[in-house]
Amino acid sequence: MLKTALIEAAQAGAREILRFFNKEFKISNKQGVNNLVTEADHAAEKAIIDVIHNYFPGHQVLGEESGAIPKDSDYKWIVDPIDGTINFAHGIPLNCVSIAIEHENKIIMAAVYNPHLNEFFFAEKGEGAYLNDKPIRVSEQTKAINACLVTGFPYTYINMANGPLDIFERFVRKGVPVRRLGSAAIDLCWVACGRFDGFYEHKLEPWDSAAGYLLVKEAGGKVTDHSGNPFSVYQHKVLATNGRIHNEMVEIINNRKEL
Repeated sequence: MLKTALIEAAQAGAREILRFFNKEFKISNKQGVNNLVTEADHAAEKAIIDVIHNYFPGHQVLGEESGAIPKDSDYKWIVDPIDGTINFAHGIPLNCVSIAIEHENKIIMAAVYNPHLNEFFFAEKGEGAYLNDKPIRVSEQTKAINACLVTGFPYTYINMANGPLDIFERFVRKGVPVRRLGSAAIDLCWVACGRFDGFYEHKLEPWDSAAGYLLVKEAGGKVTDHSGNPFSVYQHKVLATNGRIHNEMVEIINNRKEL
């Protein structure tokens, strides 16, 4: 029943995305420049939570827009109703619903749905990762210099050493293609299905990374923090790769090796 509820919740959110896409809707700004939230974000999150609580009224929810909805349960649904809101607000069809289910502090099931491209990614812990019901695997690239990478930048830049622009420059000056799609959930899914060889970002929230994390893992990839330590969705720095270039990426990101 968990899988059924998850699929229906993702579909409900996607219907709201399509209902508002390229239409007029209200837009406001959260903390930081260009950190938008739209009327569609709120509508999609409500539709998702309605499905979740219809099936499981006692489950916790952590939503990007509504925050934590605590319940006395070992299950928590981590919801991003529209990952890639700026893309959505500008009519760019790289945005998606992203939902993960956490049980006893472990991510056990995930769905990411981009209705514009009709791409539904699904993963269950120990059961593999899928795109539109077909199994997916990470790429076989073995060298970072030959990799196709993807990244994102935080809305509020933190004055940190070895920050997002430093690392970006380190790769692109050596000719490594580094894309920026504007949706971390899609970035992670595209690592999972082998379109990208690696993804790194400095400041993600649980709803950005939870679903994509499981998809990469179940597709045979590796996900850690930037130092190579075990990943938690509740910390900000993410490095996800096909596994083959992971150690090299850690060294480059931490400026201990040149490409």
